[in-house]
Amino acid sequence: MSSRKLFIVACIPAYNEEKTIAKVLLKTKKYVDKVIVCDDGSTDMTAAIAEALGAEVVRHERNMGYGAAIISLFRRARAMGADIMVTLDADGQHDPDYVPRLIEPVMRGDADIVIGSRFLAEEVDIPAYRRIGIKIINWITGHGSKKISDTQSGFRAYSRKAIETILPAEMGMGVSTEILLKAEERGLRIKEVPLKIIYDVERPSKINPVTHGLDVIFSTIKHLSVRHPLMFYGIPGTLCLLIALTAGIMLIHLFNLTRYFSLPLAVVAVGFGLLGAILFSTALIIWILVSLIKEARQ
Repeated sequence: MSSRKLFIVACIPAYNEEKTIAKVLLKTKKYVDKVIVCDDGSTDMTAAIAEALGAEVVRHERNMGYGAAIISLFRRARAMGADIMVTLDADGQHDPDYVPRLIEPVMRGDADIVIGSRFLAEEVDIPAYRRIGIKIINWITGHGSKKISDTQSGFRAYSRKAIETILPAEMGMGVSTEILLKAEERGLRIKEVPLKIIYDVERPSKINPVTHGLDVIFSTIKHLSVRHPLMFYGIPGTLCLLIALTAGIMLIHLFNLTRYFSLPLAVVAVGFGLLGAILFSTALIIWILVSLIKEARQ
């Protein structure tokens, strides 16, 4: 980082958070140069309160989802030329007093993305269902082994390089994992810092945890299938073709010995053969398309 003053922007996705948005904004403004709120189709006073307190508000005419809000905030921060972007929730779970801790590694030039991890704090006070769900998602996304303890934390800081390099596309909760996958693909440096999350039992999450988990899992599967098509589709395709070949050999052998044509074996051979061929074709088509896109970007 150069010696010039860095332009730090806080980006807050919000949906019907009129009860908490004011406190979050007032505390956040102490640590950043500008606050941007994406009002994701709120039907209450969220946007009006944010504007009255000096925040810039990006409006969605209807509720489009957490990922859509993050996409809009990334675009706005990029257009502003932000040096550092901090994302945090509007419901009060993320304490803005942790912002200096988040941005410090980016300011030192040690990281492109800094994640505020609930699991690195000295006291981990997380509801059991959340802890289990996040650990399952970490395992599925493959980041548990890469020492990213909290892939679903939305309390993050991004460097200018990350802001300009990452273009999120997921409209739902899978955007958090998508960003990490794209960051890894582009060689960005990721670091975690410990912090505490404030859970308000009187204000349950607007998103069903099962729906949240499935959204993240399906999003991750989609991205992995595009990044590694030969493995994702090719290996199952090979297994299907082997099953089809085995069933075909058994069918022919049985017919030569007994002159009996086994319809079940024929169905297995044809069915798995077609499935294997489809999977292999899909793997090759996606691999070719991804290769062409990568070449076009270079």
